[in-house]
Amino acid sequence: MTIDPESEPPQSPTTRRGTPRHGSVPLMETVWVTAPDLNRRAALERTRSRLVLAAGGFMFLFVAVLLKLVDATIIQPLPAHQPERHAAQPFSPPADEQPAQKALQHEQRAMITDRNGEILAISLPTASVYANPREVADAAEAAHKLKQVLPRLDEQTVRARLSSEKQFIYLARQITPGEQLAINRLGIPGIYFEQTEKRRYPMGRVAAQILGGVDVDGHGIAGVERFFEKRLHDDPSPLRLALDVRVQAVVRDELSRAMQEFGAIGACGIVMDVRTGEVLAMVSLPDYDANKEGEAEADARFNRAVTGMYEPGSTFKLQTASMALDSGLVHIWNQFDASHNIHIGRFTISDFEGKHRWLYLPEVLAYSSNLGAAHIAQTMGAERQRAWLRSMGMLARTGIELPEQGLPIVPPAANWRDVVTLTVGFGHGIAVSPLHVVRGTAAIANGGILPRPTIVDKDEESPQGTRVMQQSTSDTMRKLMRLVVTNGYGKSAEVPGYYPGGKTGTAEKVGHHGYKKHANVAAFTSVFPMNAPRYAVYMMLDEPHATAATHGYATAGWVAAPAAGRVIARIGPMLGLLPDLTDKAAIDASLYIPLRPGRERAPAAPVASANFRREAALRMTAGPATSHDPAR
Repeated sequence: MTIDPESEPPQSPTTRRGTPRHGSVPLMETVWVTAPDLNRRAALERTRSRLVLAAGGFMFLFVAVLLKLVDATIIQPLPAHQPERHAAQPFSPPADEQPAQKALQHEQRAMITDRNGEILAISLPTASVYANPREVADAAEAAHKLKQVLPRLDEQTVRARLSSEKQFIYLARQITPGEQLAINRLGIPGIYFEQTEKRRYPMGRVAAQILGGVDVDGHGIAGVERFFEKRLHDDPSPLRLALDVRVQAVVRDELSRAMQEFGAIGACGIVMDVRTGEVLAMVSLPDYDANKEGEAEADARFNRAVTGMYEPGSTFKLQTASMALDSGLVHIWNQFDASHNIHIGRFTISDFEGKHRWLYLPEVLAYSSNLGAAHIAQTMGAERQRAWLRSMGMLARTGIELPEQGLPIVPPAANWRDVVTLTVGFGHGIAVSPLHVVRGTAAIANGGILPRPTIVDKDEESPQGTRVMQQSTSDTMRKLMRLVVTNGYGKSAEVPGYYPGGKTGTAEKVGHHGYKKHANVAAFTSVFPMNAPRYAVYMMLDEPHATAATHGYATAGWVAAPAAGRVIARIGPMLGLLPDLTDKAAIDASLYIPLRPGRERAPAAPVASANFRREAALRMTAGPATSHDPAR
């Protein structure tokens, strides 16, 4: 190889050695590599090193992420996370325009069930649609589109609201999931959704006045929903009521039948466990669909059982007799003058189709004598009478878990004079709710324990309450209540095998100018079975009218007692009580009390008779305004 002496000398020679061939001289070849080639090779080597380092780094990061994912999803998985509502919304409403979200920041409102687990109230998921007007590009177009999905909206109102300078406005509450999806598809900027819930009452009219309702924000506004607001808000477990929807349906059915038959303007019925005070049924007619509470009229929302205050009429004679017997001042063989009307002031007290003779105590109840009851009350006196009524809870609210419970209307102590004592003795001059009457009846029949009425399932059977009378008084009163059904004006309430006892009561309604003629409240309060008291049944009709079948009468014995008997016959088997006809003779004997008990000795003239002779001598001569119980 010839080397040009003028060329640049090579930086690094390379010698090639070929394999010598036979007979040839070995060839030596020298290759020279230039500096630029070496620099290029060095650069490539550095690049490759950097790529390896970068690949290693990415591999490290990938492995780290992979390990983290394995730890988060397999080794230590986190609980499911619910994304915050409106996380993507670009604004926060001012404090004075915040939506009412307090009710939405907790678990779903608890269900309400009857004692057997039947659902009476439940909350279903819904949504509310609201907007930030500042983000709405075209208020008119947005309002028009929303109107297509929600026809109930007023387009002009929505347009005006979307044109305001506020940052938050509600457009619609409690929309359906389908409506929410349709609105979302419109793609209107500035429109958002808020998850809410809607209270539903699957059984419609069943116990509507008891359950009450909730407002648009889910807060209780009446009935159980209001009374147990905190409980339903904080505790997600179902609230179980004492109500039995089967019994409730029977009572409503029989009340509706009687109300229609006698043209009454209203009615109410109650079934109570006399031992525990649990209310198994409470019906007030007319009623309404609880899902349409806002459309209900005031009369339908009015709960006659706890809010309505009525003169109890002759049902109160049970209280008068119990008071007298428990005091020891009166016995069943005592007689009371029912042969003459009582005149006091401008009032005249009389009997409706009275016997016009002296009556024994059992007869006073069986024949519902106002005169006899007035004499008994006079014997006891105003102070004892008022103390008795106070102990029986007749001067205060019942204490049931309903905010609508009313306060009895009673004369003040300073005005509790003779005429009040007499009229209260037979259920006039005082107004209490039907639940007061039922509670008092329960205490008379259950052995003398005054229960506290409750709408909540107690899940217990032992008697609860305060003793208000002797056991012996209760035993006697049970026989007297049974006598009213077997020999008195309550015969139409008889149910073979259930041995009911009770008391009829019909009272004239009070108007703006005294008592209203031919406008009565007819009621029957009862307990069955009287040999082993378990349930109280109360049925009342407001302003019933006579029919040909009742021979022109619209009194309790004709219109209310039969309805109570039908209820007893229907609910007895539901509640596990079958009619007992096998032991009828023995049961009848245990409940027997004579209408006219034999006297152990000739009694002295009744104190009440002498008192009333003195009252008659002092009575005024003004024209009488009759105050009487027009029917038994």
